[in-house]
Amino acid sequence: MSSDHVTLWDRCLSIIKDNVTDEMYKNWFVPIVPDSFENNVFVIQVPTHFFYEHLEQQFRNLLLHVLYRVFGPGVQLKYKVTVVSKTQTTVQIDGAAKPLNFDHKKMKPAEEVPDPFKQHVYEELDSQLNPNYNFENYCLSPSNQLARTAGETIADKPGKNAFNPFFLFGESGVGKTHLVQAIGVRIKERNPSARVLYISSHLFQVQYTNAVLNHKVNDFINFYQSIDVLLIDDIQELANKIQTQNTFFHIFNHLHQNNKQLVLTSDRPPVSLEGMVPRLLTRFKWGLTAKVERPDYELRKNILLNKVRHDGLAIPDEVIEYISRNITDNVRDLEGVIVSLMAHATIFNRDITIDLAERVLSTCVQVEKKQITIESIKQTVCDFYDMDPKLLQAKSRKREIVQARQISMYLAKKYTDSSLSYIGTTIGKRDHATVLHACKTISEQIGIDKALRANVAEIEELLKK
Repeated sequence: MSSDHVTLWDRCLSIIKDNVTDEMYKNWFVPIVPDSFENNVFVIQVPTHFFYEHLEQQFRNLLLHVLYRVFGPGVQLKYKVTVVSKTQTTVQIDGAAKPLNFDHKKMKPAEEVPDPFKQHVYEELDSQLNPNYNFENYCLSPSNQLARTAGETIADKPGKNAFNPFFLFGESGVGKTHLVQAIGVRIKERNPSARVLYISSHLFQVQYTNAVLNHKVNDFINFYQSIDVLLIDDIQELANKIQTQNTFFHIFNHLHQNNKQLVLTSDRPPVSLEGMVPRLLTRFKWGLTAKVERPDYELRKNILLNKVRHDGLAIPDEVIEYISRNITDNVRDLEGVIVSLMAHATIFNRDITIDLAERVLSTCVQVEKKQITIESIKQTVCDFYDMDPKLLQAKSRKREIVQARQISMYLAKKYTDSSLSYIGTTIGKRDHATVLHACKTISEQIGIDKALRANVAEIEELLKK
């Protein structure tokens, strides 16, 4: 057997391997034995007749293209099928009804099997970015300060910073997608020719699957290796997709080695990701890992105010505060409630009030009212007056201590179901008559003392946050 056709077949296998899954390659191409190549007829030996039929049905086009590329135009394929009996023999079968003949006028070799050493020039790329997700309307707070600062640094010098890759994680709806897209938007603003792509992991998986089915894995990899800034959302969705992860690993390596920027988001940190190949997890930790926390009260309020100003809406401050206090999970709920609130007000021709906000919230989200206890009241009152809570238990008759104790009793009666005796015992070890007197005193003073009324109102707001 001449070694020439064996060498040529090895070249064919290297191309085929890049266009099928590892399992397909192992099951359907490794068992093939190159038999001979004479008079432009290439003969391969296969184990069974079923094997031959499967190759013809599933991989004929791939074989057609690869043989043309390696062996040259006009090549024909024939099979030798091993027949298992007492004496092992082979039966020669022509490859399908038509030989692998090519019309040069209809087909160009380079279009069938791309030259891996020739850089493809891609058309202008649709970055899939939403211009409304930018840094200008991304509200800053302690819950996202690290992530936002890193994001702006990346946008200033993509690929040429210490935050590559940038791994961003946090619960759903805390603003990860907004921040990731803001990075891409700013990069495109400053360098319109930059190849920036935002994509979800789910779509990446779908694209890879289609590439495998259409024998275009090389094209898929080459395209992604041409990206300057790759923004991938919800990377945890690639869990247990081993072939996709292996392909992404090679894309990741190429981009990172060429100083291209990678930004990934997940609902959990790399250390908590399951179903990921270890070498990929290691690379996720190369750069900066930053968490975006659930939005705090001030951030939620600022997000709502920003949306109200941006959309030119008229919503009373107390309604904004009510929504900010009662929606604590994520930003999407905040924006959804504003839309629902405006729809109810417009359709039913109603003013936007706390009552309307309560009704809308009850249908949109689960409103969890903060439980106010006597202990939280004592602590909040003492914090407001910068006082040690132990002083409420003292027998001191100093005016500021007495007033703090009376306010605590007044609020305990208003916000808890505790008996007067229990309130008195818990706050200052007084009897129920003292509690009644304290409540009456504060109620009367609130009516005439503007400063005290403002202080009590502020304490109540603090209790509800």
